[in-house]
Amino acid sequence: MTVVEFFGCIFLAFGPPLAMFILTVAHDPVRIIILIAASFFWLLSLLISSLWWFAVVPLRGQLAFGLVFSVIFQEIFRYLIYKILRKAENGLKRITDDSMQLIENKHILAYVSGLGFGIISGMFSLVNVLADAIGPATMGLKSGTQMFFLVSSTISLSFILFHTFWSVIFFNALDNGNKLQVVGVIASHLVVSSLTLLNRYHIYSAVLIPLYVILILTMFCAFKIAGGTFASFKASFTF
Repeated sequence: MTVVEFFGCIFLAFGPPLAMFILTVAHDPVRIIILIAASFFWLLSLLISSLWWFAVVPLRGQLAFGLVFSVIFQEIFRYLIYKILRKAENGLKRITDDSMQLIENKHILAYVSGLGFGIISGMFSLVNVLADAIGPATMGLKSGTQMFFLVSSTISLSFILFHTFWSVIFFNALDNGNKLQVVGVIASHLVVSSLTLLNRYHIYSAVLIPLYVILILTMFCAFKIAGGTFASFKASFTF
């Protein structure tokens, strides 16, 4: 069951993001470059967070301390990738005709960079967990719970989607000078990240239910900001 569980968790966490990548990013080399660049910026935020955690010795044992500053550094680097992409727009116009769609619809830049943030975030949060999932034993013997791997994969999926939606909202807020939306993104990031601290008590319903409620609200907010309507949503299911 360990191998089956391993692949099941991978498909759960990365199946939807992989479909999003194939359908919306893979056909355009410029989008692939932006996605990789955004992933690199998230890695830089992880590096800075690690250095900060290592430097502050008295609070190194406090998980909440590392969590808060990790969120802050991620949002700082989200802002940096926003500034770089906006400055690079003129250069993108000269690359290919396909990149014109990126310039005309700025939400695409936000979506692609957010997806890059989310995918690399999900990979780093889940890789060590899945390394244990493949064996030789399984969770639930003597200590722990058998739901650990499934819950970890579900949470990783939510954060991949969160980062995608957050970037759409964040970029639009900076374009329009909407400070409330910027604060909303940072606050929701802190809230949902803090919810994961409850995992140590194995009360997963108290984590997953509010996590996905906030995710749905964030998704609708990003959908509306990107110009989505009920008619366009309905039309997306017609072939």
